[in-house]
Amino acid sequence: MSELPETSPATNATCASDLSPAAAVFAATSSPATPCRPIQCLPDLLISQIAAGEVVERPSAALKELLENALDAGATSLNIQLEGGGVDLIRVIDNGGGIARDELALALTRHATSKIASLDDLERVGTLGFRGEALASIAAVAELVITSRRADAAHAWCLRADVASGEPEPAAHAIGTRIEVRDLYRNTPARRKFLKSEATEYAHCVDAVRRIALAYPEVAFTVSHNGRAGLHLPAGDATTRAASLLGDDFIDASHTVDVAAGGLRLRGRVGLPTLARTRADAQYCYVNGRFVRDKLLAHALREAYRDQLHGSRQPAYCVFIDIDPTEVDVNVHPAKTEVRFRDARAVHQFVFHAVQRALAATPSAMLAARTSDLAATERASPNASGASQRPPVATPLGASAIPAAPPSASTTAARPPYTLPLYPHADTSPRHAPTAPSTSRDYAAAVEREHSRPRVAEPAAAAYLAFAAAATARPAASTAASTGGDDERHPAADADNTQVGEAAPPLGYALAQLHGIYLLAQNAQGLILVDMHAAHERILYERLKTAFDGRPPATQALLIPAVFGADPLSVAAAEEYGDTLAELGFDIAPLGPTQLAVRGVPAMLTRADPAALARAVLAELREHGVSQLAGARRNELLATMACHGAVRAHRPLTLPEMNALLRQMEATERGGECNHGRPTWTALSLSELDRLFLRGR
Repeated sequence: MSELPETSPATNATCASDLSPAAAVFAATSSPATPCRPIQCLPDLLISQIAAGEVVERPSAALKELLENALDAGATSLNIQLEGGGVDLIRVIDNGGGIARDELALALTRHATSKIASLDDLERVGTLGFRGEALASIAAVAELVITSRRADAAHAWCLRADVASGEPEPAAHAIGTRIEVRDLYRNTPARRKFLKSEATEYAHCVDAVRRIALAYPEVAFTVSHNGRAGLHLPAGDATTRAASLLGDDFIDASHTVDVAAGGLRLRGRVGLPTLARTRADAQYCYVNGRFVRDKLLAHALREAYRDQLHGSRQPAYCVFIDIDPTEVDVNVHPAKTEVRFRDARAVHQFVFHAVQRALAATPSAMLAARTSDLAATERASPNASGASQRPPVATPLGASAIPAAPPSASTTAARPPYTLPLYPHADTSPRHAPTAPSTSRDYAAAVEREHSRPRVAEPAAAAYLAFAAAATARPAASTAASTGGDDERHPAADADNTQVGEAAPPLGYALAQLHGIYLLAQNAQGLILVDMHAAHERILYERLKTAFDGRPPATQALLIPAVFGADPLSVAAAEEYGDTLAELGFDIAPLGPTQLAVRGVPAMLTRADPAALARAVLAELREHGVSQLAGARRNELLATMACHGAVRAHRPLTLPEMNALLRQMEATERGGECNHGRPTWTALSLSELDRLFLRGR
């Protein structure tokens, strides 16, 4: 009978010292003490089971690996059959290139692959898979059967991973590959206990298919569960696939983006702020066709939405980033959902600016897209509602129809466009012309003075009634034409008669003011409702940002530098990004290995805590290579200034003022949302109004 090797107290002490505090406490309370084991190689099966813990975390992870292998093989049609949420069965059938008989056994071997052969291949890998461990990891925790046939083979070959002989057998199968995974985690029952319900695991599997299907619209996908059809996606284009998976609402409320610069390309769709959700479950980001969860890209996309999201709501988007494979490292995690960029700062800035510009649409552009869709719909069904025959102009009760005649060129030239002042409560005479405030304190004083001044404005309702009365007393169309027309015609009359003259503005012409809060306008398609304060707030905010973006931020030197303790990484970041900090208006200098001194901050942020501000900026620089914090804080101040300077609720506006607000909205970027992410306007088409009154039914 062999005896255990004798261990010395010194050896036991060494082993105990290697333990963590919690393990040491456990070891001290356990008896008898376990001697240290010798270093030895792990069995191949145990190695594969350990690897499967990361690669095959749950059934959806195994399905993802099988789908990626099929796509790398050139498949254009994928049939996915699941049972028991993917635990009892995962069957993937593809029409790809297939696997040769002599390579079937090798395909089930760890780190065997046809996709790379050298480090150079790894650095420029363009396939979804490349590690060569997926099939081996799955076979270690489940029963796996692979059947495959190449185009040049007379029949297919089948191989069971758990058969000792390891010899393929002839089988019947079309060109392509079928992989069956049964009884997942049969060898690791502890892992099976952590799985959720069948419905939850099936939902995760469908989500994995959706992510891949979005990136490959040219491939058909079919999913069934327990013999019932679940998801069917025929091959098509990117827009059709996105509509099938994300819904028509996403397509209708999103902008197309396709920007290329410096070896980078960003394409896809970014949802409007009105499409934002409480959860980040509608965010799809891809790098070279691979779905990723990358903090750098998520930060860039979130920052692009900063001025337009309400509260903590999450944006919705589906974007694809194409980049040279040598500029990105996908070999970061076995799941391959994390990446590292060689020039992270350049990628961040490219994505940020591309999405920001895509979101900077004016109401004119948004209405133009909607108008084309409505026009196509109405052309397709001209008699779908009772709106096919409409009077040329809507008039008050008892008034006759106003003849259609666009404003003449001489009339238009004689009337200079009315514009709302930047600070609407101020006296607009030359001696009281407002100037842009230099600081928030100056602005607060200016606003206080302007609010104390009396306001005189013509009630909108009275103005509208005056126009209506004039319309009733007008002569007939022929008389008006013979006398050269009528200069005092209500502007909204042009909205329904754009075919006679030039097109009406996208937001149309103002009709009236509702409760001193909303503006009602009529355009060629129907009714426009505008939140007066929110719209003017966005206009002022964009003007203030433009004014301050045109000049570098001024640095306010601190009389007494703010000294704070910092970790070595923050000190190194302050030295490495010194030029970037100076561009942002900061003056931060190291005082030692663990101390930093803030000697200057942006002039607009003098009221902020210098040390806290510096810590936050350095943290962003360390994580992303760029910092939007200073600009975000500045924009918060400008947003407050714009909010206080915007026209107040219950302030009566004249019709020229209302129309001026509409024209300025049409020319303002991001004019569809206020600074807090709320919509500034909405539209009701004639068809929608007809449905409200059950017309044409």
